[in-house]
Amino acid sequence: MARDVLSVDSSTPLTDAARRMNERRVGAVVVTESGRLVGILTERDVLRAVATGSVDGPVAESMTGAPETVEPDESAGQAAALMIHGGFRHLPVLEGGAVVGMISIRDLVRITVDDEAPRGV
Repeated sequence: MARDVLSVDSSTPLTDAARRMNERRVGAVVVTESGRLVGILTERDVLRAVATGSVDGPVAESMTGAPETVEPDESAGQAAALMIHGGFRHLPVLEGGAVVGMISIRDLVRITVDDEAPRGV
C-alpha cells in the first residue's frame, strides 16, 4: 500500500490533475471535497475524457464517484476480490473516514510473487 497518496479537490482542472499524476508517476489520485473522499481519478478516467474531448472541465466531471474502499485491517484477498469484481486497479484505504493509503493491483501481485525471481535472473 502506498501511504503518500496524491489528493486533489474535485474543482481542480482535469489537466492540472493529469499533470500532477504524471509528475508523481501514479495511476490514480483521490478526489476530495472539504477533506472527505468523494471520488477517484484514474488514468482510465483521463483517457476517457481525452477520447470524448472533455478535458477542459474540473476533475468532478471525469472522476469515478463514491469509489469502493477498504480499511487497513482488511485482507489482501478482500481487496483483490473488490478490484476483480469491480473491474478497477486502485483502491483507497480509509481509516476512520480519512484516506491513509492507496492499494493497487500491482501491490497485490507483489504479495503473490514476492518469492519468485524473473526468468533468467
